[in-house]
Amino acid sequence: MAYSNYSNLSRAQLTFEYLHTNSTTHEFLFGALAELVDNSRDASATRIDIYTEKRPELRGGYMLCFLDDGIGMDPNESTHVIQFGKSNKRSPESTQIGQYGNGLKSGSMRIGKDFILFTKKDNTLTCLFMSRTFHEEEGLDEVIVPLPSWDLRTREPLTSDPEKYAIETELIFKYSPFKNERQLMEQFNKIESSSGTLVVVYNLKLMDTREPELDVDTDHQDILMAGTPVEGVKPEKRSFRAYAAVLYIDPRMRIFIQGHKVRTKRLSCCLYKPRVYKYTSTRFKTRAEQEVKKADHLAKIAEEKAREAESKQIALEARLGDDLSKDSRAILRKVQDSAMMLRRDCDMKKRILEVKQKALKEPKELNFIFGVNIGQRDLDGMFVYNCSRLIKMYEKTGPQLEGGMACGGVVGVVDVPYLILEPTHNKQDFADAKEYRHLLKSMGEHLAQYWKDSNIAQKGIVKFWDEFGYLSASWSAPPSSESRYKRRRGMEIPLTIQCDKCLKWRTLPFQMDAVDKRYPDSWVCLMNPDSSQDRCDASEQKQNVPCGVLKKDKQTADDKQKELAEKIKQQQGKLDALQKTSTVKSAADVKKLPLDVSMKPTESSSQATRSSDRSITRPRSPPLLALLKSTLPPRATSQRPTRTPVAPPPPKVDPSRSRSAAKPCPPAAKPVPKATAKTPPPGRSSRTPAKASPTKPAGQRKRILDLDDSEEEEEEEEEEEKDAEEEEESDEEEPQTKKSKMAAAAGNRGKVIDKASPAKRGKLDEVKTQKKGVPTHIRQTPTTPTSLPKPISMQQHGTKAKASEKSPQEDTENDTKSPQKDKGLLVEVRVNKEWYTGKVIAVEANKQSVRWKVKFDYVPRSTPKDRWVFKGSDEVRLMRPPSPISQTPDTQQEAEKGPAPMEPDTTQPGTSREVTDSLVTMLRTMLGYFFPPAFQIPKDDVNSMTAEELVAFPLREYFQQYESGLQSLCNSYQSRADARAKAVEEKSNSNEVKLKEADEKLQKLRTNIVALLQKVQEDIDINTDDELDAYIEDLLTKGD
Repeated sequence: MAYSNYSNLSRAQLTFEYLHTNSTTHEFLFGALAELVDNSRDASATRIDIYTEKRPELRGGYMLCFLDDGIGMDPNESTHVIQFGKSNKRSPESTQIGQYGNGLKSGSMRIGKDFILFTKKDNTLTCLFMSRTFHEEEGLDEVIVPLPSWDLRTREPLTSDPEKYAIETELIFKYSPFKNERQLMEQFNKIESSSGTLVVVYNLKLMDTREPELDVDTDHQDILMAGTPVEGVKPEKRSFRAYAAVLYIDPRMRIFIQGHKVRTKRLSCCLYKPRVYKYTSTRFKTRAEQEVKKADHLAKIAEEKAREAESKQIALEARLGDDLSKDSRAILRKVQDSAMMLRRDCDMKKRILEVKQKALKEPKELNFIFGVNIGQRDLDGMFVYNCSRLIKMYEKTGPQLEGGMACGGVVGVVDVPYLILEPTHNKQDFADAKEYRHLLKSMGEHLAQYWKDSNIAQKGIVKFWDEFGYLSASWSAPPSSESRYKRRRGMEIPLTIQCDKCLKWRTLPFQMDAVDKRYPDSWVCLMNPDSSQDRCDASEQKQNVPCGVLKKDKQTADDKQKELAEKIKQQQGKLDALQKTSTVKSAADVKKLPLDVSMKPTESSSQATRSSDRSITRPRSPPLLALLKSTLPPRATSQRPTRTPVAPPPPKVDPSRSRSAAKPCPPAAKPVPKATAKTPPPGRSSRTPAKASPTKPAGQRKRILDLDDSEEEEEEEEEEEKDAEEEEESDEEEPQTKKSKMAAAAGNRGKVIDKASPAKRGKLDEVKTQKKGVPTHIRQTPTTPTSLPKPISMQQHGTKAKASEKSPQEDTENDTKSPQKDKGLLVEVRVNKEWYTGKVIAVEANKQSVRWKVKFDYVPRSTPKDRWVFKGSDEVRLMRPPSPISQTPDTQQEAEKGPAPMEPDTTQPGTSREVTDSLVTMLRTMLGYFFPPAFQIPKDDVNSMTAEELVAFPLREYFQQYESGLQSLCNSYQSRADARAKAVEEKSNSNEVKLKEADEKLQKLRTNIVALLQKVQEDIDINTDDELDAYIEDLLTKGD
């Protein structure tokens, strides 16, 4: 159908309001600034300057400028800027960032209301003015963009319509910061290179406080996000300098902010122990399928055009027949050529379709690079780039989602091409969320493999971070600034810096005096101390990153059977639960319910209600189980080797001591429980009524204890839960503190025991028969007046027979609770010959053994998240406790409150002869290794010294002499380095002088050549060196 038939149809229009709507896609303001930086990079710029100019009369008080030395635009190319969605960069194989033809408009309108663009290319100057202020003032609904242009040499306007040019310049002078043509030309003069572009954004957007969103006053070398706190925010989210430093995966453009160069980073060169993993997948098909559909559509259209042309050719040949006139042959040849060209174009598009269909089936390959950020460990996560441009940063995946220390501090980097994943318009996310999640999942699996390969967990995570100066328990705390830790970090990661001339990256050798050195912005290859890389024509060295391989755990038949049995068990439990439930659909179904389900309150329920009312109006007595528990001797801690050792069995107590213990406590023993009761541990406030109960009348105590059985059982369950929490808290306390607290609790609560009803004892006897045979691990202490307030208080309120009746119940209670003390232990479990860290979440005890249920911090997908293991087996081991420096703040506070010191580490061997001999041997080896020359004691005599002689060894003089010798050696190295630096500097100065002389000679020679040419040919007009070179080259070409 002819195009003329569409002339009367309606057309879509772009309204003025779309300028604002389009800008709202940039939620992240720095992403809008990055759009303008991306345009400079796509224009092959080697430098971009981002700076501000004070303009108090404008909204925001300043203008934001972007100046680059790229290829620029001519007047024809500038018209593409005002066409939304028009882009010459779009192609499947393109490595340029821009693809949508929208970044300049959306980014600049997100920063401010107006922008004006100045660009230079070839011999033309072009100005483009897009202003929302202009549209609002004039009441326009359509988007109107003035676009005047001038000749570079004459500065005359390039236009065939003077009236149009006059209107365009008048609008620019009225609504822009530049009020005449001279000021416009001054902006073009800022583009010093032969081509380039300057974008000026003004009338900036403001916050609710009427301040601009970009803060340029706090730091005069940076552009900050206004209103963003320093703490708790990633630096790239607050500082545009920090964001621009990691904006590109391989920076090849110098970025200057407020006149100061940004120290751009290649992230893979800033990591400790980097490792690359090759990842291949056929999963990423969305973008490739879109390209195949597009190629198929184009091939079909080309096929239709070719067939139509061929049918025309056949019809024309039949119509002409034997007519061989000149006009007929010309018409026929034209139709044949058209058909042949269209067929050729169709064949080419079919070949493109075949190539893309083949590429759709081929697996896509990516490179995952992982490394540890030892410079600032809390800045970890995945950095995902698209065509070298940063899209997502600090993305957590795999073990990092667990929130533990596993994989903490690890940074991952990947560059995804357009053919695999397509970014959104604002370049802050990916269009296909499903495939992006798959990418993160794959990176998580490789991250876990990298954590294994790095051996950090095997050597100790806390120890690893201690080596680099992370001494605080807070994960986000910066590392220590001591020189030894700075040197340690600097030795592991060599400095990589970019030459300001050739833009090549150079890796500098490690130097002790260069740890805190500030390198100049204009650093060049000539300053490189490496002689093989001290010139710009030397090739850039590639980073040597070792390769890793993802090793997938193969499930054994037993593991598969266990996993299947576990799933069957879970499904069976769900099925049983569903069978027990019944749906109530009518009143008849309600009548079929059991009799105990009724709306009428029963006698038991009303009694429970009255009991609850009584419990509100007066304090409740402590549950019986809690009272029994308070009279128990201090229980042993779990069998953790890192805690206090089990004390030896107590000595037998003769009857005389037992009788003496039954007497009333002397006054000197009373302050002990009082002092302990002043600082009760957290979570025990629920037991306060028990301490106050002895002061009440006896009749009132009896009424409190005469509660019904149901209420008593509820209290016992609540008390057991609280006791479990107390056991976890007390696991971190010292043994002496625990003893004193238990003694105080027994002294205060044991007074009420004789009032308990016989029915409760019968119930406890029943518990005893059920739990009989459970192995006990009770830590016993010698009988002293301090640790015996419990039997003393019992003798004051009861008889000796009641106390003897209580002891087997205490043993049964302790037997039941002792294995439960193991809950919360940090352990390591071996699964498939690999050790994984975890926490004990459940304990099962029987007559023969104790089983732990361990929940892992992280395991591969093929392994269950938890596992039952036997306590004491070879498959489980306890983790070492953290160092005092790496304790959590809560643990440190408890250690500060407790009067007793930390418990000793029983994993270390005790003092013995073998240990002494081993220490003596190690000391001899150490002294011999660092032995300074010409020391007062010969080196051979050290090997024959006894332990006593080594104790008296003059270590102070030894290390003073060693330090002085080391200092002299370092001074000699320093003097040699200074001499070399001085020689290099002199060489550089001489080369600069020679270069200056050569430039002067060359300039003089050019002047003489121009003078000579003017004498030979008087009408010659040469003003620049480039014109002279072109003229001479033209003469030489004509001569040939």
